[in-house]
Order: sequence, then structure tokens, then C-alpha cells
Amino acid sequence: MPEQHPLVQAIAPLVERLDAQLVDAAEARADDVTLEWDGEPVVAVRLSPAKAPEKPEGGVQSLLAGVAEELGGPLRDLSRHDKQQAVLLLEARGAFEYRKSAEIVAEALGVTRFTVYNYLNRAR
Repeated sequence: MPEQHPLVQAIAPLVERLDAQLVDAAEARADDVTLEWDGEPVVAVRLSPAKAPEKPEGGVQSLLAGVAEELGGPLRDLSRHDKQQAVLLLEARGAFEYRKSAEIVAEALGVTRFTVYNYLNRAR
């Protein structure tokens, strides 16, 4: 692997931060990201399997629990106004960055996914 290549030197901190691995471009697998310089493959980046401590649903569930505690009870039992407030709090905390989060939030609130989107749109 051309470790002294400027591209390799430039991306080394990022690769380390991502807990990825640099591999020779000739040894790249289909799921590796091969990087080129002037049209020639230089190196490939092999990403490590996700090492998240919890599934995305766990992240949303954690946010849901925090909002329920903050609003004083189970989300299903909240008034319509408080459910709208819950959705806004969840949005501010990044809950909707997770995959399938609208469905998860809707189930927790006892509303449809469409209703969750309406709550989000009304706030904008």
C-alpha cells in the first residue's frame, strides 16, 4: 500500500476516527471504498462493522422515555397539545434522524405516522 501517497496521508486521520482500515487497492472487496488519484486506484478503505452500543430504535426509545418523563407521563395518555409538544421536543433532540423513527414515535404516541408528520409541519 502506498503509505506515503498524499491521498493516504490526507485521509489517515479520518480513517482512524471511523475505526476503518486502509487496504491495498488491489485487495479491495466489493464492500470496500476504493479511492483514486488521477484516475488510478491508490487505496481502499474498509469500514468496520457498525459498533453501535444500541440499535437506532433504542436511541429513539431512549429519547421517547426522556420526553415522557419531562412531560409527566406515558406519551399515549397525553393531550393532543402535549403530543404536539412531544414531537417538537423529539425533533429538537434528533429523534427523526433515525431510520423508521416516525413510525416508532407514532406508535408511542398512539397516533398515525401521518399525524406525526402533520405535527412537524405545523411547527415550521
